[in-house]
Order: sequence, then C-alpha cells, then structure tokens
Amino acid sequence: MSKSTVIVAIFMLLVGLAVGYGLSTFHSPAEPIVQESSTPLFYRNPMDPTITSPIPTKDSMGMDYIPVYADSGQQEVVGTVEIDPVVVQNIGVRTAQAKLESMSRLVRTAGRVDFNEESMIHLHPKVDGWIEEIWVDKTGQAVEHNQMLLRIYSPKLVSAQQEYLLALNNLAALETSPFKEVRSGAINLVKSSRERLTLLDVPEHQILELEQTREIKKSLHIHSPVKGTAIRIGARQGQFVTPQTELYMIVDLNTVWVYADVYEYELPWVKIGDQVEMTLAAVPGKTFMGAVSYIYPYADSSTRTTKVRMVFDNQAQLLRPDMFADIKIQSDVEKDAIVIPSEAVVRSGSRTQVFVVRATGKYEPRIVQLGVESEGRVSVLSGVDVGEQVVTSAQFLLDSESKLREATAKMLETMNAEQNPTPNEEEGSSAGAHNHD
Repeated sequence: MSKSTVIVAIFMLLVGLAVGYGLSTFHSPAEPIVQESSTPLFYRNPMDPTITSPIPTKDSMGMDYIPVYADSGQQEVVGTVEIDPVVVQNIGVRTAQAKLESMSRLVRTAGRVDFNEESMIHLHPKVDGWIEEIWVDKTGQAVEHNQMLLRIYSPKLVSAQQEYLLALNNLAALETSPFKEVRSGAINLVKSSRERLTLLDVPEHQILELEQTREIKKSLHIHSPVKGTAIRIGARQGQFVTPQTELYMIVDLNTVWVYADVYEYELPWVKIGDQVEMTLAAVPGKTFMGAVSYIYPYADSSTRTTKVRMVFDNQAQLLRPDMFADIKIQSDVEKDAIVIPSEAVVRSGSRTQVFVVRATGKYEPRIVQLGVESEGRVSVLSGVDVGEQVVTSAQFLLDSESKLREATAKMLETMNAEQNPTPNEEEGSSAGAHNHD
C-alpha cells in the first residue's frame, strides 16, 4: 500500500469519526442515546444516515454501523428533535414566546403633500371695474377672515348705491302713507336694493356707513371670505378686472391632503379610516398622524398603482404642499392575535412550520397557518398556543434533522409492517395459499 493511500485513509477515518460524533449529539425519540436492552431494529451507516442494514456490518472505511433501537418512551410527534444542551448553546438556538397582541398589516409607500381642495377659495369680482388700491399683494401672505384685500371702483357699484339711497328716501316719504300697499312697496324696495349691494359683495360696514352718511362712495372694499394663505394673486393696482378675473386664490393650510400610490397586491388591505403615520426629511424626528379619507376608483395605467388620499392636521404649518413623505398605513387591524417573530417561520416546500420547545433540548415541528405579517411579526391562526416558546434561530438546522427523523420513522413503520403483517393480511395470505392448493 502506498504512502499516499495510507494518508488518505487516515484523513477519511478522522472525518468519519468527527461526523459520527456530531450526529450522535442529535437524538430523538426514534434514536435514544441510552440503548435499550431490546434488539436493534436496524443498523445505520455512520457516514450516510440514509444507508441502513438489517444486520450488523461495516462501511467501506471499516466503521461499524450504528444500531437504532425502538423508542420505549412516550409517543411523540414524528420529526421531534432532541439535542444535547451543550450543542444547543454551541449552535446558538434562541427562542421567543408566542404572545397575545394586536396586529395590523403595514403598507409602506411614498406620499406627496398637497392643498386641501375643500378649503381652496377662488375670489372673483362680481362687477367690472378698476383696482384703485391693493393691500394683500404678495403670494404666500397670510390672510385673516374678513380682512380687506383691495378697493375697486365700478360704475355698477355706484349705481347700486344710488338706487339704495333713492329707496331709503322713498321709504322716508311714504312710511306715513294711509295706504298699506304703498308702505309695503316702499319697504320691499329698500330690502331689494340693500340685498343687491350684498350680492355684489359690498361689505356690511360700508352699507351701514352709506345709510348713516347718505354719501355715495366712489370705490368699495373687497374682503376675504376665509382665513388662509394667498397662494395666487391675479390682479394688480390700476388693472381693469371683470367677473372672469381671478383676484385671489386663498387656501386654508390648517389641514392638508397627502396623496400616495398603493400597489395592486396591497390595495385589498387598505380601507377608508385606516390610521397613517407620516415622516418627512424636512421635519426630522417628528411623526405626523392622519387617516385614509378616500381611495380613488381607478388605477394608473403606467405604474399599476391606485391613488389614496389622506388627511393630516397642520396647525403648526410644518407641512408644505409638494413635500415628499414616507407613509406607513396601518391596515386590517386584528385584535387579540397570537403573535410570534417572523424569523421563527420555516417555509419548506408546501409546508409552513415552526419548532416549539417541548422540554429542555426537545423541539417539536408544528404546521402553522399564518395571518397578517408586519414589522417583523406574524400572527398565527392555528398551530401555536399563547405562552409556547418557538425557535427563532438555528431552526433550519433543526428542520434538516427533523426531516431525517421523519424519514427514519417512515422507514421503521414500513419495516415493522413487513415484519409484522396485520391479521387481515395474514388471513389473506392463508386464503391465497389455500386456494392455490
């Protein structure tokens, strides 16, 4: 025998001993560490556990096959793995407790801050005229409710003032008339003339001043109907304007809308009223809370997404239109759910399972049905009870050993069935033999 052949043989022997020792540290109810006094069921190759023999033998390296005994202990789930506590520590097995918590699916997307369309005011004059003086003349300027915006001269407004004064004089002359119809007509004329001034947006204080002084004003004021911010100014001093001219666009920024795009596979989870968390790079360290107010009934053909609208309070004026934001939609709230870490789940083929701690160093595989998953947690609909410990690390090593135990158990079951046929099978065999005779 050559020297190289001897070296290779010694190296392979050392490897076999190391692997055999490693496998001996994993044991399950199907393969106890302490041998029973009964006869071994079969013998297993120490280098390849899938190779077995019904009689004692040696492998190609001269190593004895390992005997496998029947488990005399309590009947347990097939595939249960039992590991020496020292090995548990060495391979880094960690566990977590299944808890009863509230769960919701988290939908992450990007958003864009925009104006609240319900609080936008487009201000137009009711008559033709010329702007004589303007006080709010800067875009972005804050505007108070009923604040004077500009002064406009309009011949139509002058005529309306004259008609009102004539109606007042007529009422003063006829209010002592003995005819009721005459008095009523004079009163109605005053009401209609005053109402016309109101409809032309003549402010109340100027109408009262006209009634008291009986002097016609050349120009009248236009006031802001709301409190907000002037985001667009459409006329300047001296400009001729008509009812088609937009004088101002005023928006109340105390509330803002935020638009976000949701993908098709996430859309079924989003509902109107879902709570929303929003963060912005422009406002670091602060989280804004809002709610989904509307889901648009159509999708974007280019991105295959659906637009979702959310409403946020903006009393501090920190949210500015056209800012970009990170959106988290907390949807599909599930109360009193059994929750475990997502990393505890082993998805193996068509099965979804976890390993549950049954005792010190003993881990049982469980097929589970999962619910919603969010923020590294997942709800379990069936398979795990509250308070049970599940493995969160090294579970893939356990899964490999569990599958080996499961395959071994199935093989033992087949061997037992062949060695110990059921009474029905024996009767069938006897009947067959009798018929043959």
